[in-house]
Amino acid sequence: QCTYLEIEQAERTHAVVLSRPAWLWGAEMGANEHGVCVGNEGVWTREPLGEDEALLGMDLVRLGLERGSSAREALEVIVALLERYGQGGSCKEEPVPFVYHNTFLLADRAEAWVLETAGRYWAAQRIREGSRNISNQLSIGREITAEHAGLRQRACSQGWWNGDGEFSFAEVFSLTLQPARMEAAKARYRAGKELLRQHAGHITAETFMAILRDKASGICVDSEGFRTAGSMVSVLPRDPTLPCVHFFTATPDPSRSVFKPFVFVAGLKPAPQVRSPTFRDDPAKKVPRFQSTVDRRHELYRWHQAALELMEKDQERGQKLLQTLRDLEKQGLEGMNALLAGTVAPRPEELADLFFDCVEAEMKFYT
Repeated sequence: QCTYLEIEQAERTHAVVLSRPAWLWGAEMGANEHGVCVGNEGVWTREPLGEDEALLGMDLVRLGLERGSSAREALEVIVALLERYGQGGSCKEEPVPFVYHNTFLLADRAEAWVLETAGRYWAAQRIREGSRNISNQLSIGREITAEHAGLRQRACSQGWWNGDGEFSFAEVFSLTLQPARMEAAKARYRAGKELLRQHAGHITAETFMAILRDKASGICVDSEGFRTAGSMVSVLPRDPTLPCVHFFTATPDPSRSVFKPFVFVAGLKPAPQVRSPTFRDDPAKKVPRFQSTVDRRHELYRWHQAALELMEKDQERGQKLLQTLRDLEKQGLEGMNALLAGTVAPRPEELADLFFDCVEAEMKFYT
């Protein structure tokens, strides 16, 4: 059972860790036990938006992670389900529908992909070297590695492409008049690309964390009623004997949050502090949907929100708290860097408790 649709179950699914809006089934980003990572962004294209309930892009993120043991497999899962079921339905927990199509970043230890969609149509680009970013717009041009079998025929039939010359997915399927949200995303996309270029050749987990915290570029959103909801950075070593390490904030606004490490091992200790409550009469599950509101904040979220209010009211105390949180994050980063360098070998039970312990340590500073 996905957010709106029930689809056929797979014979086997992989263990996943997800960062997701609490009201829906899917996820905005996450990883699986095989070191596959997937995240998505909303886009608007020339293909009509489907308000009829279908699969959400966030459902496809989770399905790709649960059913794909590599980035390529996850991509194949996503496009097969997209072609079969389509994408549609509201992506926001509000009575007025908010609908979009999706782009995806997929990566594993060996390779990375960008997948972009327009309705049931899609194009994918394999990233062989360097860096790549996405940001609320189509960005795959002529460098298409794989595509929907009927993609170009669809473009010709709609009069969007005359069949001559090279085919650019972004040029053909992007709207002529972009919504304001997508126009604003252009500057964010360019800024992200430039920040990655500046660090080319020496990008670390800390580099990504700093980029995700960058407010001047608009990458870290905290204005006009929007705030970056959650953030994730993953380190995927090419050496299969080393573990993949995934850092999650589990709270909004990474500039004032702690990235906490998570490693897949047997006997993982659950972290109920970051699991949102469930509701018997959930307004997201009753039709008509979203006719009432509920408080979905998990325990860490509530404590963190109170800390943000303190930071805004008392700048001196707020700066001290922020420095304390940065020191906590630094400890986690140093421990994981030592693990990946092979200079320490934690016991399996230590890694099993790692994320729980980091969340507990963070919460102590909020009390």
